[in-house]
Amino acid sequence: MKMDIISIGNITIHGYGLMIAVGILLCVMMAAYRAKKYSLDPEAMVDIALWGVASGFVGAKLLYVIVEWKEFIKHPGNVLGSEGFVVYGGIIAGVLAAILYCRIKHLIFLEYFDLAAPSIALAQGVGRIGCFLAGCCYGRETDSFLGVVFPEGCMAPTGVKLLPTQLFSSAGDLLIMGILLWFHRKNTCTGNVGALYMALYGVGRFLIEFLRADDRGGLMGLSTSQLISILIVAGAVVLFWRNRRAQAKGRETGNEI
Repeated sequence: MKMDIISIGNITIHGYGLMIAVGILLCVMMAAYRAKKYSLDPEAMVDIALWGVASGFVGAKLLYVIVEWKEFIKHPGNVLGSEGFVVYGGIIAGVLAAILYCRIKHLIFLEYFDLAAPSIALAQGVGRIGCFLAGCCYGRETDSFLGVVFPEGCMAPTGVKLLPTQLFSSAGDLLIMGILLWFHRKNTCTGNVGALYMALYGVGRFLIEFLRADDRGGLMGLSTSQLISILIVAGAVVLFWRNRRAQAKGRETGNEI
């Protein structure tokens, strides 16, 4: 029996989809609650989340197709119909959708990005448990006591102990959520919470990739996700710099952000 299938009578629930749905629900609820707490529009926060989720699914699948383009050319139906997604595609598409929404509604994107960042990390942490149940995003073979043997029918190789990189990622994402919640209470510069999320997630994803064993393409010995991680961390550095300059300019003009 596959780990990610739950049968209740005639109803079959896939753990992968269930955990993603739970993660999204918790993300939206947390973001809406905190929006009211920080005097932002909770309805706009929910709209941004829904735009981000819808666009994120498309972006995550699109990047998966790009990464698995050889398999897609041979068997397009298998790639499109599989549980395969690339998280970075979802993040990038979701952020672009949120920026577009804020432009249309004349909202300050960075304020909502700061607020949403911990919720995004929460959704990722819960969603990675779904990856574990499905057996995707698996780690290298190991003799360590941390190793997990996946059952038949999973996406991971069976009969060997593998590092549960999905659970490592989940724990890391939840840790990032905690750090961002703490930092948001102390931060005085708009955009820095979002920038910190980008930096922490980028570094964490770059490191976890060394433990992964599922080949998804790459360049110069680095996986596709590691190359994107480098760009994400660089973007975080630029955003920190931009935020600092904007704050300094605000102090000079008496309109501190």
